[in-house]
Amino acid sequence: MHDWLIVGAGFAGSVLAERIARERDERVLLVDKRDHIGGNAYDGLNADGLMIHRYGPHIFHTNAKPVFDYLSDFTAWRPYEHRVLAEVDGQRVPIPINLDTINTLYGLDLNSETLKAWFAARAEPVAEIKTAEDVVVSAVGRELYEKFFQGYTRKQWGRDPSQLDKSVTARVPTRTDRDDRYFTDTYQAMPKHGYTSMFSAMLDHPNITLALGTDYRSLGRAARDCRTIFTGPIDTYFDTCYGALPYRSLRFEHVTRDVAWHQPVGVVNYPQTEAYTRVTEYKHLTGQVHPRTALTYEYPAADGDPYYPIPCPEHQALFKRYERRALNERQVWFVGRLATYRYYNMDQIVGQALATFRRIEAQVPRRDGRVRAAAADMAATGAA
Repeated sequence: MHDWLIVGAGFAGSVLAERIARERDERVLLVDKRDHIGGNAYDGLNADGLMIHRYGPHIFHTNAKPVFDYLSDFTAWRPYEHRVLAEVDGQRVPIPINLDTINTLYGLDLNSETLKAWFAARAEPVAEIKTAEDVVVSAVGRELYEKFFQGYTRKQWGRDPSQLDKSVTARVPTRTDRDDRYFTDTYQAMPKHGYTSMFSAMLDHPNITLALGTDYRSLGRAARDCRTIFTGPIDTYFDTCYGALPYRSLRFEHVTRDVAWHQPVGVVNYPQTEAYTRVTEYKHLTGQVHPRTALTYEYPAADGDPYYPIPCPEHQALFKRYERRALNERQVWFVGRLATYRYYNMDQIVGQALATFRRIEAQVPRRDGRVRAAAADMAATGAA
């Protein structure tokens, strides 16, 4: 028998399984309907011996030292700073938009100060920034919005940016210097031997039992009648009683090319052309040495596995109905992107899982009846 049922072996479920098994010395049944651990971060060698990410590129970055330190217990790291180019008007230019982007695209010779004025002259006043469109046009104007964001967003989300929450484009900054890194976080690195290896080390504990290729609803009553951590779509937990929460999905085309390199950076975005949104070349990410190269072409889709909660007011209102019902579920914790219907980076999910564990420690007696005073831990490890 087990003390805890955890549904989903991605970041949220795996971190909580490791913490409960190791720190509380309690038995965990970790269930996933897929045939592997790691959730969407799952990686491995393809038939040609090239390391790929089955569900598209996963780039680790964080400013949270406690999160980085925690994961460092399970992996060594390969330093990696992610760079992305966008193919716009027949040229490949840095994204996020920076000084080189504008000078290259328009044949200018601006510096950081004159670029600020250039942006300001094109920015459109927006009384209240509410939508993804508002964010961009208020900062750099409509022309750049249409070149870089409108088409990409329509492909990615199946909606115009004017119909989506401001968070969609607020995640991509605009720079006036030549910094061409996609992220500026303090810690930027890739697991040296891959994400799957890191998850394997995390879950290597005698208190953890894995049940892969298993739908948790197929478990017997006894297996399900215990403390539960649910990381799947919250609407499915409640049998979509209020209606299905909308998600965007993705389709991946994985190919191997008979060349050493295909593109100069890890990812190239296609905001104006092509049915796919981006192409990833994994050797940039992994550092693997190989005479051939592996690519993934990424096609957004309306149907398929849920990847991205669609951020707009009507969907949040529906989620809130499920959230209110979830608050009445005794002995069930809802954690992660799908269970809380929010887009999180990987480090944010790890932080959320660690914060959930601290709350469990403060509230739920261990088998010996003790409840830990978690205030000191919460101050020390942060990253809620």
